[in-house]
Amino acid sequence: MACEKIHNKGQAKLFNNRYVEYFTKTHPLVIGGIYLPVIIGMVYYSTVINHQKLALILSVFVAGVLFWTFFEYTMHRFAFHFISENKKIKQIVYIFHGNHHEYPRDKNRLFMPALPSIIIALQIFLLMYLTGFLLGINKWVLAFFPGFMLGYLIYGTMHYAIHAWNPPYKWMKPLWRNHHLHHYKNEERGFGVSTTLWDRLFGTMYDLDKEKENKEKVQELMF
Repeated sequence: MACEKIHNKGQAKLFNNRYVEYFTKTHPLVIGGIYLPVIIGMVYYSTVINHQKLALILSVFVAGVLFWTFFEYTMHRFAFHFISENKKIKQIVYIFHGNHHEYPRDKNRLFMPALPSIIIALQIFLLMYLTGFLLGINKWVLAFFPGFMLGYLIYGTMHYAIHAWNPPYKWMKPLWRNHHLHHYKNEERGFGVSTTLWDRLFGTMYDLDKEKENKEKVQELMF
């Protein structure tokens, strides 16, 4: 079920050390500034330096973006909402995601902070590259991984927008409502943020025609 405590002001205190606490917060522009040069650089290397065909590079790049959406759904559903009676595991889940449900208006924690983000991104890249090497397709990782990271930036941007503004286009409203219902009605549904594709495929999408829109509840989640 939805978090019993939703605070409209303030933010969670994750660590007692004020310096460690400071580095649990970030701004979307900081994350974009880190990864956009990496994305552009890898695509440039693949096309200009590595002499891969642009059409193939773009196809693999788009596949990386799509794979991110599946990764996002899987992590959100099974890792960020992992249920355990173990105190340490509960604390880890709260640090990664639970605090966002308690303080949905905390705009400083919608993206993972820079340092852990870089460490995790590097590990994912190495895993992808090793897998590609074993399969003999490692050259394509330099097109797939930047697509994956662009998917992450799109996800973070969409998450920020869903909590900050009303949907700019009518066709985007189901995405907004699906995430809002995930917050204030039932955390066991509505895991997609950048797309509702996987919610629809795996049966965790809200039946929005049967859900009465609670505008007051929605406003509690907006900045």
